[in-house]
Amino acid sequence: MTATTPTPSGSDNTLRHLWTSVIYTIVTIVAFGVIYPLIVWGIAALVFPHQANGSLITQGDVVIGSELVGQNFSKPGYFQPRLSAAGKGYDPTQTGGTNYGPTSKKLIDGTKAAIAALRKANPDATGPIPADLVTSSASGIDPDISPEAAYYQVPRVARARGMSVGALSAIVAQHVTPRQLGILGEPRVNVLDLNRALDALAAVK
Repeated sequence: MTATTPTPSGSDNTLRHLWTSVIYTIVTIVAFGVIYPLIVWGIAALVFPHQANGSLITQGDVVIGSELVGQNFSKPGYFQPRLSAAGKGYDPTQTGGTNYGPTSKKLIDGTKAAIAALRKANPDATGPIPADLVTSSASGIDPDISPEAAYYQVPRVARARGMSVGALSAIVAQHVTPRQLGILGEPRVNVLDLNRALDALAAVK
């Protein structure tokens, strides 16, 4: 007489599949939620330590900002960044645009107010107003402005610092970062980096 193997019941099959799913979920979470991020962070910290730690900028032992986060510069002797959509403090925990549509009354009124304030602060500026000086970026805390936005502010900053427009324009030109690989992105100026360079120049004098 031939022995037969018992056929698992339906409840046994269900429990087995459920247990397999639970084990698979735990392994996936540990592998891709813990181990993989730690490996990537470790490699980044080893190969790109500055970027992996937030691209922080220090002055002595004090962290004064990040290359990736805008700051508010209100004094006339400093170049000003794009408007913040995360509050005046450029809070990196509240990144995001305003999400206003092109027909939004709040966007239109806010832009008009920004234009008026910009013209009042830069009475000697010439040429069209760069759009990035009166609007916020998609992140809301963009640290960069266009070269046009920097040159637009040159007369005000030069007057406040007692410099010639030509000399200051030359410094701005030195801080223009070109497109990556010549094709990616747009030329840009890091506002914090430019303002630090101006302070360093004044300290040398």
